[in-house]
Amino acid sequence: MRTASLKRTTAETQIELTLNLDQQEPVVIDTGVGFFDHMLTLFARHSRMSLEVKAVGDLDVDSHHTVEDVGIVLGQCLREALGDKAGINRYGTSFVPMDETLGMASLDLSGRSFLVFDAEFDNPKLGAFDTELTEEFFQALAFNVQMNLHLKILHGKNSHHKIESLFKATGRALREAITYNAEIHGVNSTKGTL
Repeated sequence: MRTASLKRTTAETQIELTLNLDQQEPVVIDTGVGFFDHMLTLFARHSRMSLEVKAVGDLDVDSHHTVEDVGIVLGQCLREALGDKAGINRYGTSFVPMDETLGMASLDLSGRSFLVFDAEFDNPKLGAFDTELTEEFFQALAFNVQMNLHLKILHGKNSHHKIESLFKATGRALREAITYNAEIHGVNSTKGTL
């Protein structure tokens, strides 16, 4: 079973996270930031993985540390659960429409960290979630999984729809990338390692 569990405590946050790449339940998210909980739930459902997150952060300051640190821990758990990545597709791409919005995610579980983020949000805040934290979350995720992650809003107006399409697209692209492929022997790389 491809699973991982991690606890991380700093002066700003306490995070407990457990995931299972090969099981769809349970999905239980509690970060204290309602919109972020909604996005992580969508991400888990579309990646078809079990995800449990309990985060307590300094929300009296703002939600920045909580969102970023969850991205760090989620990335570390994904990297651990993937192991040597033998037999997986490695690459994934997904386009997700959300009403007037079309978002795209394309990723490579290459062992190299990079984020390209091409999205703008007119609404600066959705509930307790600062929309600029969308990029911060994906930056933390990409760098801790050690993957290339390209995110783009092709068109759209509504900030909620834009962010939702990116979380869903990333989940779906990740599912494609982590899926075993019987035609792949070892790792999907001429280097012999990822």
